[in-house]
Amino acid sequence: MSTILTVARKELVDLFRDRRTVLLGLLLGPLILPALILGIGSIAEKKMRTQLESALEIPVLGAEHAPNLMRFLEGRNITAKAPPDDADATVRDQDAELVLKIDPAFGEQWRDSRSARVELVYDSSRQDSRIPVERVRGALAEYSRLVGALRGISRGVSPEAGFAVQVTQRDVATPEARRGMLLAFLPYVLILLSFLGGAHLVIDVTAGERERQSLEPLLATPAARSAIMSGKILAACLFGMLSLLLTLLAFKFSFSLAPGPLRLVDVTLPAMALLLLVLLPMVLIGTTLLTLIAASVKSVKEAQSYMSVLMFLPIIPTVVLMVNPVKNQLWQFTVPFLAQNQMILKLVRSEAITASEWAAYLGAGFGLGLLLWLLAARLYHREKLAISA
Repeated sequence: MSTILTVARKELVDLFRDRRTVLLGLLLGPLILPALILGIGSIAEKKMRTQLESALEIPVLGAEHAPNLMRFLEGRNITAKAPPDDADATVRDQDAELVLKIDPAFGEQWRDSRSARVELVYDSSRQDSRIPVERVRGALAEYSRLVGALRGISRGVSPEAGFAVQVTQRDVATPEARRGMLLAFLPYVLILLSFLGGAHLVIDVTAGERERQSLEPLLATPAARSAIMSGKILAACLFGMLSLLLTLLAFKFSFSLAPGPLRLVDVTLPAMALLLLVLLPMVLIGTTLLTLIAASVKSVKEAQSYMSVLMFLPIIPTVVLMVNPVKNQLWQFTVPFLAQNQMILKLVRSEAITASEWAAYLGAGFGLGLLLWLLAARLYHREKLAISA
């Protein structure tokens, strides 16, 4: 044990002599996270508020055929502007979010108490058009219900006669769960920062020392190679945990200043402690995996080339869950990256985590870290490890 602590202390002392590297490794996450939360949150809230509350101007073809409808829309803060020559091209070229087309026979159909036709032209693949389209669609539906009810009353028919089924809706989503939908990016960022938090130190103390030819004298000492490797892993884990702790403090600070509903995210000390516990296995997995890679390659450059591949691993569960959402099951808490994604979302949504889920998650996470440690220890016993490329 003393050998492990001595090696860990030696590696940390060497690392902290390079102040520029230390500052970059420790402050990168704490600087990126507030920028994402405060910057993106502010932009999204401002844009949403503008689209919901400001006057909405839409091109209208055939506005003269439906003067009553136009006045109704103006009362809902939706005004008409000059129509384009080609509605489809205007929407496709993003010159307008949507175009309202009113059938020339609208007036005749309306006077005959028939369904008067209007058409909304929009591009569903554009996220920007979602709120304007819903505003116009909602106003048109309200106008249709109002006119239909008045027609029934004028004929002595109850407005309820036109509705064979009365549908009511009850959304059981909690405010915390709805806030979780806004933070879909958060698991990826936190997992990536914890996974690669000690990357520089891990690569430097193995592949870097091989290039500098300083690893061979260290391995020639009477100390066990597994103890030397464990000391290096311990140093990298401690550095990664320090970086993660600073990131979580930035996380707490960011959400306390975030605009709108993001400010209501639970950033109390117990919640931060649980989040730290969730990310600890990922620190160990990332450190041991990078140690395994650094011990099997011939140079620092080759070890760093794997970083681009490793950066994509945390995003795989996020993409899979976006394309194919699945119900939470116990086995998911044993799959690397997917388990962290599910646990973080549960904490953000303030959902209860059962004892079996904690046991499966921690057991699988630390178990995988131990397995990678054993594989790295075998590589450290190879004689050619001390030979530089």
